[in-house]
Amino acid sequence: MKNKYIFIITVTVICSMLLSLASEGLKSKKLKNVEIDKKKNILLAVGVNINSFSNSDIDNYFSSNIDTLIIDNTGLLNERLSIVDLNEIENNQSGEVKYYNNDSEYLPMYRDNSKNALIIPISGKGLWSTLFGYFAIDSDNYSTVKGITFYNHKETPGLGGEVSKKWFQNNFVGKEIYDDNILKSIVVAKAGLADSENLYEVDGISGATITSNGVTEFLKRDLKRYEKYFTQNK
Repeated sequence: MKNKYIFIITVTVICSMLLSLASEGLKSKKLKNVEIDKKKNILLAVGVNINSFSNSDIDNYFSSNIDTLIIDNTGLLNERLSIVDLNEIENNQSGEVKYYNNDSEYLPMYRDNSKNALIIPISGKGLWSTLFGYFAIDSDNYSTVKGITFYNHKETPGLGGEVSKKWFQNNFVGKEIYDDNILKSIVVAKAGLADSENLYEVDGISGATITSNGVTEFLKRDLKRYEKYFTQNK
């Protein structure tokens, strides 16, 4: 009888250890997938064709061409911190994501030296969910738009979900966020009503007014957070 209990306890301990190891392995894999997904969207935002890229190709391009920068609220670079030192906190009402190290707020961004682009993370509410994405601008004039991506959202396919489609994202390329020294950002107009000659306006999504308005609002809000850096480096 004693041997029976020892056997049961031994099997239980071994199974617990195996489950723990499997869970840790899956957690690492999940975190790596999240990292790769973010890198993919950063590359897409600057127009890199990743259709034939493996995960290793994405890592290699990132390490060879992209610098990760951290700035404080005054727009100054902080060379002591890296992206892994920042804790992301999402505001559940606005969808705004802020980044902290201890009690101090910082802002991450990425510079693609081969594409002459600066990329910032953006996020905010659509109709049904928070939309996460990246917005890229020219790193010389800090105004001309290189691209935009959206991912990891739960907007309705065919309606608000169109923010993830190329036709919508391509509308932003070549637009401007500054008019002289004034940050105007970009307005997502009602579907079919955008003036193609207007550098501060893009066509919206039919049947998705709330999502389109959300993009207009949180894009300008997030750009303003980085404005001190833009103005100091223009």
